[in-house]
Amino acid sequence: MALPPDIAFDLHSPQRRLIELRMEHGDLDALIDHALAQGGGDDLTLRRLKKRRLALRDQIARLELALDPKEPA
Repeated sequence: MALPPDIAFDLHSPQRRLIELRMEHGDLDALIDHALAQGGGDDLTLRRLKKRRLALRDQIARLELALDPKEPA
């Protein structure tokens, strides 16, 4: 069953990108938590994962702001 065009998700929409970024951020959270629970693992790898997670958080914040700009005070 096909969805009407106004309901179907655009594969390149900003909302879809936001969902993908949040999923990737969550995956990195789980991966980092697991690595730390197992004794830390490779420090360089953990630093890279944390840096990527931070970059994702920044991308998410920028995209959320673009999708829902704050009202001026």
